[in-house]
Amino acid sequence: MNAIAAVVFDIGGVVQDSPLHVIARYERERGLEANAINRAVVAAGERGAWARLERGELTIQTFYALFEADCSAQGIAIDARRLMTRIAEASVPRPRMLEAIRRIRAGGRKVAALTNNWVADAPGRGPLGEATTRARLGPHFDVFVESAVVSLRKPDPRIYALVCERLGVEPARVAFLDDIGRNLKPARALGMATIKVDDPDRALRELGALLELDLVS
Repeated sequence: MNAIAAVVFDIGGVVQDSPLHVIARYERERGLEANAINRAVVAAGERGAWARLERGELTIQTFYALFEADCSAQGIAIDARRLMTRIAEASVPRPRMLEAIRRIRAGGRKVAALTNNWVADAPGRGPLGEATTRARLGPHFDVFVESAVVSLRKPDPRIYALVCERLGVEPARVAFLDDIGRNLKPARALGMATIKVDDPDRALRELGALLELDLVS
């Protein structure tokens, strides 16, 4: 068998449609400069509301006002509740990714999810009352690592080591897919093969070539 024994998938922007597209649309509708919200997240750093939300230090309800304050500090006025509601509504799985995951597992390899996410309002339910990502997608994976549960978030190198440990596979035998370049760098530094997902079909062809497995046709 090919040297790659396991594949790790990001969720938003890889297995599901990207929240970045939702944020970009929101910025356009509000007349904000493109990428303004992401710059506010980066400026707030690891003690900012977004980072704390993804580490499980805040619930979605306590996040709203704090995130609005982070954005306000950068001169950006947003409605955090509305933005997060739109992100939740757009979290739709990509059927071709789910089929690729099925084929990978059927071929004898392990598959994991590695996602930056946040605490739901109630067990198994999201802020709109919908099933959470894990409740909907968990059965497709052998391992499911959520930032808000393990109190680590990408790109912290420890979360990549953790998913490999739970898979029981050395990093050098793992492929990792993410749509954000800075989330790929720590994985690559650990020895994982990395694929940046801009176009899902192209990413699946690249992964299929790595695995010597047809994931597209």
